[in-house]
Amino acid sequence: QVQLVESGGGLVQAGGSLRLSCAPSARTFNTYGMAWFRQVPGKEREFVAGITWNSQSTKYVDSVKGRFTISRDNAKNMVYLQMNSLKPEDTAVYYCAMRNIGDQWIFSSANYYLHWGQGIQVTVSS
Repeated sequence: QVQLVESGGGLVQAGGSLRLSCAPSARTFNTYGMAWFRQVPGKEREFVAGITWNSQSTKYVDSVKGRFTISRDNAKNMVYLQMNSLKPEDTAVYYCAMRNIGDQWIFSSANYYLHWGQGIQVTVSS
């Protein structure tokens, strides 16, 4: 059973920054693409950012481009989401997700991700 543990969430004022971390337990973590999603009550889970297994490619939802950066450290089994210039509309529960197929594609649909973290709250006050 693969576990993904998120950390780094919390409350921040608009314009501030947070860095989310995700620690997958999978031994083969460094062969799979990773992504961050977010969800607010009453809405579907939204793709935020994704990264290929070798960090060669990244992908972002338009609303976070230029503000968020996804990265990974395969040696440490960690994935990060650096969030700058945060806005109240970034408030959500953020989820780390991992695929189970090793390729160079980044998918924005949650259906392509097999393993999920428990989610961590990010709240941005105005």
